[in-house]
Amino acid sequence: MSNLAPGYRFYPTEEELLSFYLQNKLNNRREDMERVIPVADVYCFEPWQLPQISGEPCNRDSEQWFFFCPRQEREAHGGRPTRTTPSGYWKATGSPSLVYSSTNHVLGMKKTMVFYQGRAPTGTKTKWKMNEYRAYEQEATTTTLSTAIPKLRGEFSLCRVYTRSGCVRSFDRRPSVAVTASEGQRMPEALPSNETRGVAKRARSEGSSSHNDNDRHLSMHRRRTIDPKEMEDDDWDLVDLI
Repeated sequence: MSNLAPGYRFYPTEEELLSFYLQNKLNNRREDMERVIPVADVYCFEPWQLPQISGEPCNRDSEQWFFFCPRQEREAHGGRPTRTTPSGYWKATGSPSLVYSSTNHVLGMKKTMVFYQGRAPTGTKTKWKMNEYRAYEQEATTTTLSTAIPKLRGEFSLCRVYTRSGCVRSFDRRPSVAVTASEGQRMPEALPSNETRGVAKRARSEGSSSHNDNDRHLSMHRRRTIDPKEMEDDDWDLVDLI
C-alpha cells in the first residue's frame, strides 16, 4: 500500500465508510482493515497528534485522517463518553444526522464535533473538527418510519478528523450552486422598483413644466429607424422649438 503511485488518495464516501469499513470492523471480516484505518482512542490524543498515527493511505494526507475508536468503559455501562483530551475537549455541534446509502437505505448516524482548547465552558474554538459515525445493527430497509427502531452498535465508531478551511474539500463532494442551478432557476436581473420609476416620472414632469414657464413649446419627435416597431422608450427626444 505504501507503493501507491503519485496522485492516488484515500477519499471514501460516507456510504463506503459505514457499509464497508465499519461493518467489516464490527463483524471481524477483514484482518487487514487496520492497515487502512487503525484503532485509536482519539480522546487520548491531541488532534494534531492524530495524523502521525493514521493509517498508511493517510500518512501523507493534509486534509483528513480516519480511526476506529473503541467504546469507552463508562459508555459500555450506560454512562456518557468522555471527550476531553490533556489540553482541551471535543464539543458536539448541530444535531446528529442519518447517513443514507445510494439506494436510499439508512446506514447509520453521524455526529459532528469541534475541538476547543482549555476547559469548558471557556475553551477557545480551534480549526479541528471530527465526524463520528456509528452503524446500525442492521440496515433499515426503507427511509420511512417503522415500529422497529434500529439499534446503534457501540463496539467501535469510525471517526474522520479534519481541519476547517475556507475552501470546499475533495471529500465533501458537493457541487457548487453555479453548477447545479439551471437556467430556469436563476434569479432574473434586478428591475427598477415602483418607487424608482415614480421618482423618474416626477423628474420628467418637473422638467416639462419648467419649459412651459419659459414659454417654450415642446414636441415629441421620433427618430428615423429602419423598423419603427423596434423603437425603445429611450429613442424619443425632446426638441425645443423657439
